Amino acid sequence: MDLPKDFITKYQRLLGPDAPAFFASFDESSEGGYRVNPSRPEMPALTAAPAVPYAKFGYYGPVSGRSLAHQSGAVYSQEPSAMFVGATAAPQRGERVLDLCAAPGGKTTHLASYLEGTGLLVTNEINRKRVSVLAENVERFGVKNALILNDAPEQLSPVFPDFFDKVLVDAPCSGEGMFRKDPGAMDYWSLDYVQECAERQHQILTEALKMVKPGGQLIYSTCTFAPEEDEQTMAWVLDNYPDFHLVPIEKTAGVIDAIPEWADGNPELKKAARLFPHLMKGEGHFVAKLERDAGESRQPRGKAKLGTPLTADQRHLWADFAQDVLGTTDFTDLVTVKDQLFAVPANLPDLKRCHVFRPGLHLGTFKKNRFEPAYALALASDPRTTAHTLTIDDQQWRKWVHGDTFSLASAPTKGWYLLTCQEQPVGFGKVVGNTVKNFFPKGLRFMVYDD
Repeated sequence: MDLPKDFITKYQRLLGPDAPAFFASFDESSEGGYRVNPSRPEMPALTAAPAVPYAKFGYYGPVSGRSLAHQSGAVYSQEPSAMFVGATAAPQRGERVLDLCAAPGGKTTHLASYLEGTGLLVTNEINRKRVSVLAENVERFGVKNALILNDAPEQLSPVFPDFFDKVLVDAPCSGEGMFRKDPGAMDYWSLDYVQECAERQHQILTEALKMVKPGGQLIYSTCTFAPEEDEQTMAWVLDNYPDFHLVPIEKTAGVIDAIPEWADGNPELKKAARLFPHLMKGEGHFVAKLERDAGESRQPRGKAKLGTPLTADQRHLWADFAQDVLGTTDFTDLVTVKDQLFAVPANLPDLKRCHVFRPGLHLGTFKKNRFEPAYALALASDPRTTAHTLTIDDQQWRKWVHGDTFSLASAPTKGWYLLTCQEQPVGFGKVVGNTVKNFFPKGLRFMVYDD
């Protein structure tokens, strides 16, 4: 790989005798990986692969974006070193968690796996185009407890003061750790760009730290090797925010201590972690865990109003569908946005200053005298507990994701069914006679080709 000259000079100086092995790693192939979704029935072919030793739910290997496992949300493709970030955060059930720079959603879905549908997951992306991708991945993974926002950090910090148990800042960075996977990242790299990124990271952290509750934690990560964005940024936090301290991170499988000498020499910096491609299977990352001292918390203002209460007719339509098809009416905090029904997280502060991209789990659409369930609800449903399910085979699934209707050998009772293939939820279909009407979203349809 033709690395930038300034990059080579810099890391020859920093790495010394380790530099040749480091540079040689850029000419090796990237290591693929994926995480399985713990809310889904296990797919043995996925869990038979070698496990990523430091990442719960993680495995080495490729995943096709046109596979059943991917479409149903049973798996999320993620580079192995990136899994170390979510594994370091490892939120507990019931916690309030913020993923501040979240698109495309790999770390958000990893956090969701730990929360298991409990607590609150606020996932935010400042870029309008990228937040759409984030929402699509959150939906595909079947996350029930997420609020998706489209805001800058300085817009969020006044809304959520001292609010979160865990805040994840996977900061925009110079991307040096992705050169091997994405050589195009070298096109905009320069020494000046590294410094610009470090300054932007300071601005983001200034706001992010305000949202960590006393006793809570902030997990900071980058996919760059640059000390300016890694150890030096953490040294800046320790110097300027005395109520935060670094927490040791468990390191295994080639993950090493951060390097204090690349900053101000503070030995506390060793508690952070570095992932180098010549030392482990994966690309490059830096991860640190900051914890805030115990103390008094500020209270957020007001209470969120995320939509309109349901009318009596809407409540009846939803209750009939939920009882007959889902077999449950467990969703409680329900609102409508125009004709769309959402289950929204409880106990949120006033969000009128926020750009809410998606207020919660999309349940469906109210139409004239009927309710049409959403694709998001299908992927958030557990076939093992859903009342109306219909098993389809691989050929029928291929027709389904292509947007085609298909016929059944025998006609079940007319109505809505959660379609499943290999025990995975793939969408809601409506059975009329021997035909299953296709409601797979038009923008997601694709053709499946034989290998």
